[in-house]
Amino acid sequence: MPDPAPYEVYAIRYATVARRSAENFIGGDAHETGARMDYFVWLARNAERTFVIDTGFNEAAARKRKREFLRSPAEGLRLLGVDAATVEDVILTHLHYDHVGNFDLFPQARFHLQDRELAYATGRYMATGFFSHAYELEEVVAMVRNVYAGRVEFHDGDAQIAPGLSVHHIGGHTQGLQAVRVWTRVGWLVLASDASHYYANMIEARPFPIVASVTEMVDGWRKVRALASDPRHVVPGHDPLVMQRYAAPDAALEGIVVRLDAEPRA
Repeated sequence: MPDPAPYEVYAIRYATVARRSAENFIGGDAHETGARMDYFVWLARNAERTFVIDTGFNEAAARKRKREFLRSPAEGLRLLGVDAATVEDVILTHLHYDHVGNFDLFPQARFHLQDRELAYATGRYMATGFFSHAYELEEVVAMVRNVYAGRVEFHDGDAQIAPGLSVHHIGGHTQGLQAVRVWTRVGWLVLASDASHYYANMIEARPFPIVASVTEMVDGWRKVRALASDPRHVVPGHDPLVMQRYAAPDAALEGIVVRLDAEPRA
């Protein structure tokens, strides 16, 4: 059977924030400055299909959460020739505020989501601030409304959405976190999202502190590596090093967009 048509894959940086080590790693030194956290949405497209992976947050959320807002994710998509208003498929890796905000900018889209994620975001653990803090209530309620409107396509575990593109339940960070596996010109690429916020989380086996299950998070690192053609083709969800290891598709997009379907720099 021939290989599917390869996808171009892009990371679009839309916000950033300074961090301390304890905010990035369980057991990190509370007084030690850590790596900054960058915020991304992702685009995967070929001649047949276009997928947006996650929708980011808006300027109001950035003010509330004290993040440095650089641009609307919709603006970043426009720079790549994609109009958010016409996108038909959005994959939501999970429902945290920085991954599902701006859903309203995609009025034609159906949202691909794990069963377990909506169950988690509306279930018993949300009565505990440790688990609910990274969710925005109104965004979760809005996603329930999208369910009733027939706009959410649920997945139970691993599922192929299109030739060369599939979602894979990971868990760990949230109960319903999913990663996205994409066929590209360099082989299988995995958008890990928050299965690993930073390269160091999975490479050094240092879990991220916002977590539903640490053991599932550790197992998730093994799974995303196994899904990729090469462990170097696992892209973490928030690491500023992504912008250094991959090149911008155009000089005008330097610092805004990098193309991920390429061999990363050492």
